[in-house]
Amino acid sequence: MGRSRTYEWQDPAISAAEVGRLPGIDFIRAMATGRLPAPPIAATLDFTIDEVEEGRVVFRCVPGEEHYNPIGSVHGGLYATLADSAAGCAVHTTLPQGMAYTSLDLSVRFLRQVNADTGPIRAVGVVRSRGRRTALAEAELLDARDRLLAHATSTCLLFPLPPEPTNP
Repeated sequence: MGRSRTYEWQDPAISAAEVGRLPGIDFIRAMATGRLPAPPIAATLDFTIDEVEEGRVVFRCVPGEEHYNPIGSVHGGLYATLADSAAGCAVHTTLPQGMAYTSLDLSVRFLRQVNADTGPIRAVGVVRSRGRRTALAEAELLDARDRLLAHATSTCLLFPLPPEPTNP
């Protein structure tokens, strides 16, 4: 009756140390290709980055019963995490070296039930507006037939990272 799942991740400090050292698009591409490790949440929920271009990122996930809530469908937290990741990484691709972002808000609308029979889903994040201090991004979760499963909007705060200390 019991089920188990084993997964591994790499030290998140490796990627964190590179934030701001690369232009944002290069940073996200480095994670997509495996040159930099993906964050542990990607291993925990089993999702990957499939596409990266400036202002647009696509994540992929195959929902399983390990993502279920108590009523037998995928927990809204998976939807929200995929949407937040896609929207935020889309914003990150627009940032120059030395800049970072953080999510200020996330609004998710759940439109269709997802379960283990749904098959692969894509989270497509797109930047809609970017200023000097904030960015607005959207994310759509789509099934293999391009049916809209969820829609989200996110506002991100953009900020410069402190300069790295110089060694004497």
